[in-house]
Amino acid sequence: MDFGRALKFIRGGAAVRRAGWNGKGMFLVIIEADGYKVFGSVYPLLPFIAMKTADGMMVPWLASQSDLLAEDWEVVL
Repeated sequence: MDFGRALKFIRGGAAVRRAGWNGKGMFLVIIEADGYKVFGSVYPLLPFIAMKTADGMMVPWLASQSDLLAEDWEVVL
């Protein structure tokens, strides 16, 4: 599927990945958090897309041109 359709799944709470990604176990999800405390102040967080990396970490995801135009997106079951 294309990224537009994959994004609908992400917004619905599903995880997605690209069949062409080399990293084992990588996927994208949406993160919805209350806030982040910095120097004693709490700042609200907007929802964002995060990637589970091959080494088991979660990081904010920055889409590449090839990811956005790819048609090998799939839902993680």
